[in-house]
Amino acid sequence: MRIGVLHTVPALVPVFQGLLTERRGDLDIVHVADGSLLSRAIASGITGDVESGIRGHLAALRDAGAQAVLVTCSSIGEAATDAAAAVGVPLVRVDQAMAGEAVSRATAGSGRILVLATLAATLGPTSRLVQSAAAGADVEVQAQVVADAADARAAGDLATHDRLIAEAIAAAGDVDVIVLAQASMATGAGGDPRVLTSPESGADAFVESLSS
Repeated sequence: MRIGVLHTVPALVPVFQGLLTERRGDLDIVHVADGSLLSRAIASGITGDVESGIRGHLAALRDAGAQAVLVTCSSIGEAATDAAAAVGVPLVRVDQAMAGEAVSRATAGSGRILVLATLAATLGPTSRLVQSAAAGADVEVQAQVVADAADARAAGDLATHDRLIAEAIAAAGDVDVIVLAQASMATGAGGDPRVLTSPESGADAFVESLSS
């Protein structure tokens, strides 16, 4: 079965190649990694140019025979959902399952969720996704950028990136759930049981969708 995966962080290609093939061995995976989508979204937001780029990639994956697409970038998740509907290819957002789990945990507790991101461009899309998953439940969603972590990662300093995320988790205070908005943040998750990351749950949800 041929499927597509759309990334804006090239380093995630081998991560998701492994996660998806571990879950289903018959997948023929076509990866598209376009870092310019994210850099443009950071600089100017989700402009028409970014939307056009996403539609182009999804249409190319559809034309290459991909029966469904996983988008691993939370910053472009909303735009990718709209683009997939326009080009006619089923799409799963990597953070969709994580958002649902966050709400489930929070409603069983005090209702407080903290969304951490290394990019301001990701806070809005992920926070809105969590709020949508809440569907009127009594949930409070806070959002915070982990300062300097994105710059550290861009410079190749993964150790500092992970340390800054770990420090933000440690300083989170009294919340039920800590959502790491970007799949690339999972390396800094540590062992705090409140933390949710998207790569594994997103891969699970995507593979499950292929059988529905």
